[in-house]
Amino acid sequence: MSTKKKNTDDSTKKKRLTMLDSELPFAVTEAFKALRTNVQFALSTRNNKIFAVSSALPSEGKSTIAANLAITFAQTDSKVLFIDADLRKPVAHRTFNLQNKLGLSTLLGGIDSFREVLNSQVTTGLDVITSGPIPPNPSEMLGSENMKVLLEKLVEFYDYIIIDTPPINIVSDTLNLLPYIAGVVLVAKQGETPIDAYEDAINAIKFADGHILGGILGQVQTLGKTGYKRGYRYSKYSKYSDYGYSYSYSNDSKDRSKKTKS
Repeated sequence: MSTKKKNTDDSTKKKRLTMLDSELPFAVTEAFKALRTNVQFALSTRNNKIFAVSSALPSEGKSTIAANLAITFAQTDSKVLFIDADLRKPVAHRTFNLQNKLGLSTLLGGIDSFREVLNSQVTTGLDVITSGPIPPNPSEMLGSENMKVLLEKLVEFYDYIIIDTPPINIVSDTLNLLPYIAGVVLVAKQGETPIDAYEDAINAIKFADGHILGGILGQVQTLGKTGYKRGYRYSKYSKYSDYGYSYSYSNDSKDRSKKTKS
């Protein structure tokens, strides 16, 4: 079983801040804890605790949000597995400073064993499987019987399994996972994600009989005492449910809004 290894192949890439970094603003860490609570609530009625984090389009922050959610889930003394299933543009190895010579792709391809690809205890309670080398058939791999069997086995050992998946409007990879998971948390980026693109992603999930656990609006601009601050908003879609809630945060603790009914 592998342990945390330093990643040396992406040293020039921009660092992605996570809950493990001391320079991450306190308001952001609190926002992710609130997101965790709401996702846990959404999962409470589902038949398993495996969920994907995705977005409609690329570059909307879903990988960073997925990693931070995994860390916050592990902070509850839960046993958590984070899987980088974005087999086209993986970033988990950079986020967690791990090697990526083997991972999910080599595991599903029968090249390496689970123990060989697992990065154990990246932080307390959190194991990570990176993507591995980019395969020629990502969509087929994620929809394969091997992936189904893998998740069925892993759910017996982990309290939560969080999967980072490619953008839904670009490729079908995430949709292929829907039969095996509780649902999808859908990320959008304020001011950049087109509403129609986000709606297309929602419709694609619903058409494939998938479940939307909720949505996260990242990099929300809210005006506090010292100017505009970045934050996060989580929402449960009242369009598909009888209830809804959302949370938004900024670095100004007084600038916090809560909506409990939609």
